[in-house]
Amino acid sequence: MLSNESLHSPAFNRSNSQASVDSASMEDFWRETESMKENSMGGQEEQAPAEVKPVDEGELEAEWLQDVGLSTLISGDEEEDGKALLSTLTRTQAAAVKKRYNTYTQTMRKKNKQSVRDVRDIFGVSESPPGDTCDNHTTQEEKELPVVTKTSGSSPGDASLSSPALSDGSQDEGGKFALPRSGSVSILETIPDVPVHSNGSAAPGQPVQNSVSDDDYLERNIPPEAEELSFEVSYSEMVTEAPKRNKFKKSDFKKEDYVFTKTRFGLTEAGDLSAEDMKKIRHLSLIELTAFFDAFGIPLKRNKTEKVKGRDNGIFGVPLTVLLDNDRKKDPGVKVPLVLQKFFEKVEESGLESEGIFRLSGCTAKVKQYREELDTKFNTDKFKWDKMCHREAAVMLKAFFRELPTSLFPVEYIPAFITLMERGPHIKVQFQALHLMVMALPDANRDTAQALMTFFNKVIANESKNRMSIWNISTVMAPNLFFSRSKHSDYEELRLANTAAHIIRLMLNYQKILWKVPCFLISQVRRMNEATMLLKKQLPSVRKLLRRKTIEREVTSPKTSKVLQKSPSLRRMSDVPEGVIRVHAPRLSKVSMAIQLNSQTKAKDILAKFQYENSHGSSECIKIQNQRLYEIGGNIGQHCLDPDAYILDVYHVNPQAEWVIKPQSSF
Repeated sequence: MLSNESLHSPAFNRSNSQASVDSASMEDFWRETESMKENSMGGQEEQAPAEVKPVDEGELEAEWLQDVGLSTLISGDEEEDGKALLSTLTRTQAAAVKKRYNTYTQTMRKKNKQSVRDVRDIFGVSESPPGDTCDNHTTQEEKELPVVTKTSGSSPGDASLSSPALSDGSQDEGGKFALPRSGSVSILETIPDVPVHSNGSAAPGQPVQNSVSDDDYLERNIPPEAEELSFEVSYSEMVTEAPKRNKFKKSDFKKEDYVFTKTRFGLTEAGDLSAEDMKKIRHLSLIELTAFFDAFGIPLKRNKTEKVKGRDNGIFGVPLTVLLDNDRKKDPGVKVPLVLQKFFEKVEESGLESEGIFRLSGCTAKVKQYREELDTKFNTDKFKWDKMCHREAAVMLKAFFRELPTSLFPVEYIPAFITLMERGPHIKVQFQALHLMVMALPDANRDTAQALMTFFNKVIANESKNRMSIWNISTVMAPNLFFSRSKHSDYEELRLANTAAHIIRLMLNYQKILWKVPCFLISQVRRMNEATMLLKKQLPSVRKLLRRKTIEREVTSPKTSKVLQKSPSLRRMSDVPEGVIRVHAPRLSKVSMAIQLNSQTKAKDILAKFQYENSHGSSECIKIQNQRLYEIGGNIGQHCLDPDAYILDVYHVNPQAEWVIKPQSSF
């Protein structure tokens, strides 16, 4: 559930009780900032940021295009991944990309006075004179291109393939769009103007709004008594497509207003997907985050951040990726720096009930000594942890984050969040923006942030004894997790810290759902993978694949999950009948089993069946408890399935997948 309880957007018109809480929290904030300024943790020289050269808007947009995986638009190289990404964008996402690319090209033309490809060359916007038709510019080769057919009633991630393509690559009434031929002048000749419903788009012919106010968004046709938080629909599309009918005030929202329910595909953690697919999720999330703010008319300006060269060794001031590379020499599966995990353990051992655990400064001499020893002895396992008390561990935990080369969370997005929150939208809007920001984080930052928030919730659970409320924790930690080495006035610093603390409170309150990957992003990744496979294959191979996929789609109805009988010719293509999957469990005594699926078969049912078949020995019972069902290959790299996922639905969107039971990876 989403509620406004314990969460208030930054504002100055608070009640007396709320004002007293804010006042106490701000005292913690100023105490923390003063401590940060006066004590550089053991006398280490503060790392000076590299000189920041003035940059123009074109350079910033070029950096954005690179960050979202569209560097091909700048370089002009023909790469399958960039084409595949463009082919899956929703309407609002496409508009965001076009806007940034337009700014980039216009700036480059003014700066270099040289020919730069127009945005219309990339997205296929026709500028033909009246009377000309797209068919006049169509080549025979274009007519033979494969297309991806997307139907509005399909399941998330479902895309059927057919041929031929539209003459100009634009979308027709059936929702088709063309993949570009090899050697094409443009990177991608089109992106669909109206994507499929499962990806969160509007119906064909519905116009796109440039932006929408917060009040407009909150006054949609939504029953005030029970609004569902959905991961199936693009957040930016939700802002622009919902019709404005019944109006109600923001104050009508109560704690019970938002109910989160699982889809038939279950919930997916970031760690449940392969590294390659998560990279695509990050790219899509940044595009979607930009489109989301565009929908509200808020620019997501990313000022050039100060770059600080991190240390190559030691613990403090070392980039998270370097720490993890060193840690993985000891434990290949580690996702959170081992030294940070030790700090958590030391506080949990004896400090969870210690009053003011994160407000106290600890013994300066001991902190300096431990810091020096950690830098030289931790990686060789020679540091003696038993001599460190929880107070010093808490102090060094804050210093660990404060001295990272770049802040754990992207402080450059704070101005956009400030604008959004000062407008006072409901908590759902704020959560959606935060959710996309978290999904766009690098793996090391996201995994570390998740572990940190889990730890802080343990501290807050003991608030009655340690006096560390969610307000205290968020206020004290804000300057350590969102920091900028640029100089700010006291007012600007307080404003930034107030917003950062609010974001941390959002994370702490919605920890259970914040780290789940939205279904609409997974659906886009599936389509990206399918498009990439098509682009990498020669045309004869593509045609063969198209014929096979078309037959498979025709014999399966994803709407009703009804399994139809395969034709004899298609049955020969597979070693198992339609509606039956072969599950492999290489680490169990029963290594393989054919499972007949029905509309109610869940992942946990398959695991239970394997547990029953392997229950002859007690050791096998223990093993199966740590196992999960994985969907591997087809249009996904690897996907650890939610125990409550309905497998027939997953099978329909990825019929080429293999099914494997194996241990789930963890921190």
